[in-house]
Amino acid sequence: MEASPPIIIVKKKKGHGGHHGGAWKVAYADFVTAMMALFIVLWLMNASKQVQEAVGGYFKDPRGTAKRVGSNQNGSDAYVALKKQDMEKLKEQLLQSIHHLDPLDKLKNQIEITVTAEGLRIELMESAKGTFFELGSAKPTPALRDLLSVLSVELGKLPNKISIEGHTDSMAYTQAKGYDNWDLSTDRANEARRLMQAEGIRMDQIAQVRGFADRQPRLPAHPEDPSNRRVTLIVQYQVVNASEVPLPASVTSQNAAPPAGQKPSTAPSAPAPGRAGQ
Repeated sequence: MEASPPIIIVKKKKGHGGHHGGAWKVAYADFVTAMMALFIVLWLMNASKQVQEAVGGYFKDPRGTAKRVGSNQNGSDAYVALKKQDMEKLKEQLLQSIHHLDPLDKLKNQIEITVTAEGLRIELMESAKGTFFELGSAKPTPALRDLLSVLSVELGKLPNKISIEGHTDSMAYTQAKGYDNWDLSTDRANEARRLMQAEGIRMDQIAQVRGFADRQPRLPAHPEDPSNRRVTLIVQYQVVNASEVPLPASVTSQNAAPPAGQKPSTAPSAPAPGRAGQ
């Protein structure tokens, strides 16, 4: 009996799969990595100096063994929580509180709240007849007292620092010798501080009180516009130490980047009202 011939199976290689099958995956991964790096760089270019230091500190020491990986102004170890949406929540809460105080929205055109790179900016703008301060004076009106009382109750619950700024229009203050727009803007900011501290803002919560006179107009093209006369409250992003208690559940905000600016300034109480343009 003759033996059966051997069976030979021939396997053919198909196309170029064996050589190039996974090359596209590597190229795609490199592309995604490059795009991610680009977006990080673009984000960092627009981030605050403190955030840049925190991110740079992580890459220099990812295990956190260095002495500092981003720090607050006192140089203590800290972590930076960036939750811009929390400021949006706070904005909505404040708007609701203001609406309860002013259900007819009579002050709607005099109040503007925006989320900025510094934090939550609350602008209290004057009208031509004076809404929050008597004309040419740092004496507050009942409208300002009521409004700051409502805002202080809400902001006093937060750990965030608050800066207060005073601004005037470009019309010169001439009726009081030795007293000018610098004094008036600072006095109005200081008066707002006193009212807020009396209504719930903690003494250690005030970070800065600054007067800018007419140097930072809201409407540069219209330097004499009444809305340039304003007091600005800035709820700063918070740098939070690991041992600190987080924000209340209603506004879980732990943000960074206190604003750079002038040193806190104070001035004596304003004299008698000057001209009606301030």
